[in-house]
Amino acid sequence: MKERIILHCDANSFYASVECALHPEYKGKPLAVSGNPEKRTGIILAKNDVAKPYGIKTGEAIWEAKEKCPDLICIFPHHEIYEEYSKKLHEIYATYTHLIESFGIDECWLDVTETAHLFGGALNLAEDIRKRVKNELNITVSIGVSFSKLFAKLGSDIKKPDAITCLPRDNFKALTYLLPVNTIVGIGRKMKVHLEKMNVTTIGDLAHIPTEILEHKFGVVGRDLSLKVRGLDYDPVKSMYDEEAPKSVGNGTTTIVDIFTPEEVRDTIFYLAEEVGRRLREKKLLSSTISVTIKTCEFNYEHHSNKSPPTNSTKEIAENALALLRTFWNYSEKIRAIRICCSSLSSVEIKQLSMFEPMSYKKSSLSLALDILRAKYGESIIKTGSLKTVGFLR
Repeated sequence: MKERIILHCDANSFYASVECALHPEYKGKPLAVSGNPEKRTGIILAKNDVAKPYGIKTGEAIWEAKEKCPDLICIFPHHEIYEEYSKKLHEIYATYTHLIESFGIDECWLDVTETAHLFGGALNLAEDIRKRVKNELNITVSIGVSFSKLFAKLGSDIKKPDAITCLPRDNFKALTYLLPVNTIVGIGRKMKVHLEKMNVTTIGDLAHIPTEILEHKFGVVGRDLSLKVRGLDYDPVKSMYDEEAPKSVGNGTTTIVDIFTPEEVRDTIFYLAEEVGRRLREKKLLSSTISVTIKTCEFNYEHHSNKSPPTNSTKEIAENALALLRTFWNYSEKIRAIRICCSSLSSVEIKQLSMFEPMSYKKSSLSLALDILRAKYGESIIKTGSLKTVGFLR
């Protein structure tokens, strides 16, 4: 079997980098994308490389960041612009391969197995991407080059910013096996605790545990992890041309922020549910499974799912997500990123609202009515009560 060539491209400090690219006057100055400093939710969402040496942390209050760096420039997020830059990144990647799989707004896997030779090899291709992104968009990317999605991502994480890291099959163990086991995406706090009880603290430790033991302990997830860390995983990179009917509808990759109060959690989930519900209604779909994924400030991941009555109501999606989140998170650890996803999809025919219909159907129809109003008069025409005062969201 031909050895695959997988790239993982990660745009460095994406939000802050885009702002600096659009405003040359910010070059060389400490900058942060943040919420409103006059509100409780005035916190740091992202910072540029100049601000990092001051010890500024994502999720801390603006006043705390200002104490560390009095000259810190704080600006509101412009999500539409970030999404446009994300599209431009994809356009660059698409000139090298059609096998492009997004992992958030600022990260992508590329399978260049069949095209790398056209550019003089994988490293030359990666360097070409790095230079083009820098020259055309005035931002930087870190690129991991390897034989699998897992190790390509690890490569892009090892060296930042504006760098290329190669993890070839003949040397990937020496370069990664001493890294903490929770460096791997998908290993959350609970799994990390279980692994530590098995004396597994590094990726190498995990690789030396027999697959049968990991599968017995963690099920299919354990088996897959065993294959991945030993370099035996062949999870394909999806094509950008795949036109399959959606198996799920999710949102959350564009909101990266430490959350530390019940109100902020609720506001964020309602914000995410607005888009998820709108897309479900647009596609005339109902969902009967809700999933919530969080990444904590310690970079631990937690992912849980639960069945729910079929719905595409924004309010019900948000309430179901909140109820699920409360089953595994108790506000003891700050959340850095959060994503909600609706799956187990089925089609639905939207009917006329009746005062005698079940409340859940009324909620769905009300959401659809709001979609129509927003499409005609703009997004700002109506805001739900939970979103009116949220300074750190769109």
